[in-house]
Amino acid sequence: MKDGKILSLYDWFLIAGVIVSNVIYSIMTGTLDVVGSLAGITGVLCVVLVAKGSIWNYLFGLVNVSLYAWISYKAALYGDAGLNALYYLPMQFIGFWQWRKRGAAMSSADAGENSVQVRARRFTWKQRACLAAGCLAAVVAVGFLLQYLGDPQPFKDSTTTVLSIVAQALMALAFMEQWALWIITNIVSVAMWAVCVARGEAHAGVMVIMWIFYLLNSINGMRVWLKLSK
Repeated sequence: MKDGKILSLYDWFLIAGVIVSNVIYSIMTGTLDVVGSLAGITGVLCVVLVAKGSIWNYLFGLVNVSLYAWISYKAALYGDAGLNALYYLPMQFIGFWQWRKRGAAMSSADAGENSVQVRARRFTWKQRACLAAGCLAAVVAVGFLLQYLGDPQPFKDSTTTVLSIVAQALMALAFMEQWALWIITNIVSVAMWAVCVARGEAHAGVMVIMWIFYLLNSINGMRVWLKLSK
């Protein structure tokens, strides 16, 4: 992100969109879901900044994962709850440290080459094949475990859990392939929380809104990081 660079019109669309969507949802349902809305808004701010390669994403990520862990636990989505509390939360600090090592600065004044973006990289095709095979095996294994533990949506939950773990690690290490996993995770998460809406779970409606905007951002993130990782 060069000096004077601001968020794109699409980025502002995502940020404004999630705020307006939460307001409309509150009006339509007659409820004010402060926790869910705060989780959704900070989450979109986080992923927008990730797509831009900005290290500031970790500030908003810290708030988002803390709130989302609590919401998932209340909805009995134990895979997502554990993922956020035990993995995403500490990974905010690890990712911040790793991005600093890979050239991301807090401001352009601190950056050695007048840039605050992280230096991105990408896998070889062989590494991508190994990644896909490993993720598939892990999703199946964790799905059966969550089914045994009584998770109402075990294989959707295992997909979002496993792929998110891998994608978060790739994000901390600044690999472009994270975005393919985020796209799959976001699609499955929209479906998973839609089921929760049908069951009448608290905060589920605003979570669907959040994941839809995550999906839109992840598509844009793939486009941006294809350029960053050249």
